[in-house]
Amino acid sequence: MPERIDAKVLVLGGGPGGYVAAIRAGQQGLPTVLVEADRLGGTCLIRGCIPSKALIHAAAEFAVMRQAAAGASKLGIALKGPPAIDLAHTVGWMDGIVDRLSGGVAALLKRAKVRVVAGWGRFSDAKTCHVGEGEAEIVIRAEQVILAAGSLPVELKDLPFGGPVISSTEALDLAEIPQRLLVVGAGYIGLELGQAFAKLGAKVTVVEALDRILPAFDRALAEPVARALAGAGIETRLETRALGSGGGALLVEDNKGKQARLDADIILVTVGRRPNTAGWGLETMGIDMAGPFIGIDDECRTSMAGVFAIGDVTGEPMLEHRAATQGEMVAEIIAGHRRRFDPAAIPAVCFTDPEIVAAGLSPEEAAAQGIEVLTGVFPLSASGRAWTMEAGAGGGFVRVTARRDDHRLIGAHAVGQGVSELSAEFSLALEMGAVLEDIAGTIHVHPTLSESFHEAALRALGHAIHV
Repeated sequence: MPERIDAKVLVLGGGPGGYVAAIRAGQQGLPTVLVEADRLGGTCLIRGCIPSKALIHAAAEFAVMRQAAAGASKLGIALKGPPAIDLAHTVGWMDGIVDRLSGGVAALLKRAKVRVVAGWGRFSDAKTCHVGEGEAEIVIRAEQVILAAGSLPVELKDLPFGGPVISSTEALDLAEIPQRLLVVGAGYIGLELGQAFAKLGAKVTVVEALDRILPAFDRALAEPVARALAGAGIETRLETRALGSGGGALLVEDNKGKQARLDADIILVTVGRRPNTAGWGLETMGIDMAGPFIGIDDECRTSMAGVFAIGDVTGEPMLEHRAATQGEMVAEIIAGHRRRFDPAAIPAVCFTDPEIVAAGLSPEEAAAQGIEVLTGVFPLSASGRAWTMEAGAGGGFVRVTARRDDHRLIGAHAVGQGVSELSAEFSLALEMGAVLEDIAGTIHVHPTLSESFHEAALRALGHAIHV
């Protein structure tokens, strides 16, 4: 006989949205079941954010050693011979990090008394989920359901995944460094991985259909990254679309109709992600959609009573911290608390070299909304800390954007080495409703990159000290 489980809360998906929701529900004494077909942790932990940042770190370390061996180090560091890297060993190290963190998620769920059911969940109606088949089937009936199925890489019709055509998932499992890597798509995933493999020794070419890289970020933020790509020998072909592959090459066509064959050992397709809404019975649940996404309100409620949806299945931005925040909120709503999802900003970080942070509105976005603004830009070339990190000459900067009438901060952006760590201060200032005078009046530690935020605010007010 199939096992039957009655639960207060059923969570579909063990990614950052799902497991956070389940843990918070369990902490509040709600009988909770989490269904996950893969390892706990989701895309971000298993095949995205965590392993990619580990690869980026390893590649950066290797690049520094190559510079030292070539006599190009400015720090007086030298190596007698060129370094070598065993990518399979590196991947094993990355996998060890993932294993440790995934195991940590399992321990946290257990401590919260959440039951984890391993297997592919299939809904027969809005509140009933089936896992497994036959005598091994588990039928879960829940009062409240949280859908957190995540997203999948977008596959191009003319470049289906398989063989040398891979997604970011397979890129993080390569056992050898490809001699020639073609990256299709100049968004943050493609450029992060493209730069990493270039530092490891691959010849990298990026193909982008639009007229610039990183279209999700404003042009000023993308320019230092574009210069870094050129300086690293990464060829960027803009306004060029991929037509297909074969014979160890990618066929492309530019905006003038000129076609070319680009030799490639591996073709990495990174043109976006799509919501994972197929194969688990969404069509049986009577839920309204918002285009390809599940429609939700500001409490993440769907059109079906007692069914919530969070994370990537509900739309952009497809970011771990958005999903996790929504998951925690929904669990508290189910427990009887009054909550709604209305953040002042959802910060985004691009872990390219240099890094990019974007929180809130850019000056251009504010202008499009008819908002008159003050802006302050502080170049990292004026930051002592940036120079001690060899990051003062890369064209990086920190920028603040505030309303002209009341000086309320509405945007904070940065590009430069190590600026990802500024994201929390940016987000906190926006969420707390800080004005320029608040930032200017807050003592920032010297020497740190955070001083640049302080200086940008001073500059917006018209009295910068160090520039």
